[in-house]
Amino acid sequence: EVQLVESGGALVQTGGSLRLSCAVSGGNFDKYTMAWFRQVPGKEREGVACISSGLDNTFYKEFVKDRFTISADKAENTVYLQMNNLNDDDSGVYYCAATIAKPYGGSWSWMVLYDHWGQGTQVTVSS
Repeated sequence: EVQLVESGGALVQTGGSLRLSCAVSGGNFDKYTMAWFRQVPGKEREGVACISSGLDNTFYKEFVKDRFTISADKAENTVYLQMNNLNDDDSGVYYCAATIAKPYGGSWSWMVLYDHWGQGTQVTVSS
């Protein structure tokens, strides 16, 4: 069974940085497209960033471009989300997700494509 375990969430000041990690076990990491989503109470979960299984393509939502970077280490079966210049709107629970599908265009942010999810890690940005 595939398991995804996120870590790295914390309370951080506006303008600060965090790096989230997602450790993947129980599956063939090389086959998965990986993504980060986030959710705040009362709102739908939204895609943040995605990295293709070959690590050759990355996708970002406009509101995190040039601030967040998604990367992966195949040797460690781990996906990262480096988040810089955080603001209050970045607060939420961040989830890691995996799919064997190969999304095209904006479909990477469709939750329905993802078969496996982590339990989430809380990020709180406070001024």
